[in-house]
Formats: sequence, structure tokens, C-alpha cells
Amino acid sequence: MAAMNPTRAPARRSRNWCAPIPPATRKPSSAPVSKPNDPMTMTERGNDMDVLNLHAGATEIHPPAGFLLPGGKRIGVVFRMAYEWWSDGAWPGIGPMGNPLKGGIPDLNAVGWAEYGHRRGVHRVLEALARNGVRASILVSGIMAERYPEEVKDIAQAGHDVVAHSYAMDVIPAYLDEAQERDNIRRTTDLIAAATGTAPLGWISPRGTPSHRTARLLAQAGYLWHGDTLNDDMPYLVDFGDHAIVAVPGTMEVNDLPLVMRHGQPPSAMVDIFEDWLDYVRKWERTPQKIDPTVHAHVCGRPAGMAAFQRLLEIATAADDIWIGTRAELARHLMQAIGRPVPAHQQP
Repeated sequence: MAAMNPTRAPARRSRNWCAPIPPATRKPSSAPVSKPNDPMTMTERGNDMDVLNLHAGATEIHPPAGFLLPGGKRIGVVFRMAYEWWSDGAWPGIGPMGNPLKGGIPDLNAVGWAEYGHRRGVHRVLEALARNGVRASILVSGIMAERYPEEVKDIAQAGHDVVAHSYAMDVIPAYLDEAQERDNIRRTTDLIAAATGTAPLGWISPRGTPSHRTARLLAQAGYLWHGDTLNDDMPYLVDFGDHAIVAVPGTMEVNDLPLVMRHGQPPSAMVDIFEDWLDYVRKWERTPQKIDPTVHAHVCGRPAGMAAFQRLLEIATAADDIWIGTRAELARHLMQAIGRPVPAHQQP
């Protein structure tokens, strides 16, 4: 399949994520560019309010009363690592210096920062997970499975949940039309399957930002779950009639990218927030709660960040009231709770 061309972001894009595309394919600066929610854009998309509905046309089936996490636990922790990269000709839009370069100028500082994830960070995070006996959900860009298949295979063989993370960080579903999005899902799925021997069952888009079609297309492609939403505490089934997929909402409270890179907090802030969250949930929450402590291989895969990640692992594994697992396990648990059989290809 031919490589996808990165799609240009709106002019006022976030400085935290994505890369500018090569200057040769950029629109002239004088060309009118619409914002994602302005009338021109809505008209171009058919003026259909479904573009604002993540699960348009589907029925949501939520957990039954009395639902608990696996093992009868009320508190769940899903550790995550992001192992990601950008398309050829694109680069990270954020680096440790904070101030972004002018558009179209390659930021080699940010490239080197991100490169650390492959060279050192990913190995350090995987060692910490193994040392603490924890299986995690690992977000993997398709391009990483294409370039480093042995490393991605090792992640899967260690028992981790390999989560498709689009082909590359600049290939964001919200920017793609339906044909491009189908191609991106197929390409990413095939690359990860070739590396691991098994098709991925979970998907999280770069920036956690899908299109209004993404969940439906993933369900049609045979995915068990997606994590492109922040709209609830617990997973729920999204039934499109002919296909279904579990939505496993994410959390951002303990995530190194916004905390460390955007807000300038030390990695230890993740530990403080996690402990505050646990204290509140134990005292006041009566329904199940889950949190997703997340590190990026290139951000907190460094010794200072790993000190915080190790502490998070120690706190969670020492507690007897916490279920620790993967999003795939949680999705299957939800299916069982609502009486839906898990298809054979989605079994562990």
C-alpha cells in the first residue's frame, strides 16, 4: 500500500502535537483556512451534526448495576506506554525547549528528543514493567512496527496489550476522509500484525482524536475496543447493528506529556496526583473507577521520569484493593458482564 501523505492541520493547531508537513505540499499562506468548528467546515462536511458525535448511529450499552472490575475490585489501574513516531517528512511539534520553531522548519531538537524513546526509553519502561510483574497497554505507531518489528514483537511476547496508534503521529483520523481513514486502519493493523503475529485488538488515535467515523470503521475492521474518548469512567459497548466495539474511556490526570511537557511539572507530580486520586476514590467513590498512568518512551523513559514511574508501579502493586490489567482485559470483562460473547478472534 502506498504511503499516506500527512494532512495539513488547521492554521491554529495545538503546539503540543503534530508536525507541520513538508513545505512543498502546504497550502499558500494566503489561502483561507477554516477552523474545525466554523460554518465553512461544517458545510464542507455536509452540515451534518453527526460529525460531533463519536458514536453516530450506534446504541451504547453500559455496564449493569453492581458492575465491578475483574476480581471484584472497585479500583482499576491500566498502565500505558506510548511508543510512537512521525511520517517521513514530518516531525514532533513539541520538544524540551518549549518555544516552537517557525512553521516548515525542521526541529532537530525535538527530533532528537523523540528519538530517545526508541534508543533508550522503551527498553527502560519495559524493564520496569517486567521488574514489577505488570502487563500494560502499549501504544505503537504502525511506522514503529514497520521499522522495528523485532522490538514490537518483544512487546507482544512479554504479554502486553499492543494498541494500534495510527500509522504515525501526524496521521490523525480527524484530518482524513473515509477512504484515507480505512487505508490508515488497514495499513496500521497489517504492520502490527506482521510484527507480532497477531492483529491488534485496541486502537487509540494520535492525540486521542478520532473522526466521527473512526469507531464504526474500527468495529468493521474487527477491533475489540477503542480508547478515543474521555466521556465516562467505565467501558461500554457501542453497537452499530452489524458490528460492535467497546469504548474504553481514557484518563489524562497521570500522563507525562501534558503534565511534564506542556505544564512544566516535574515527573514526581504524577505520583502526587495518583496518590490524591487513590485517596479520594477510596474515601468517596461508590462506583468503580479506573485510571491510566501513562508515560511516553521519549518523555519519561529517562531516569528522572522513570523514578516516578517506578513509584507508581510500586504503589499500585502493593495495594490489595486495586485491579491492574490491560484495556483488552477490561473490554472482555465488560462484554461478559452485559452477556455478549467475545468473538474467537478477540479472545486472548
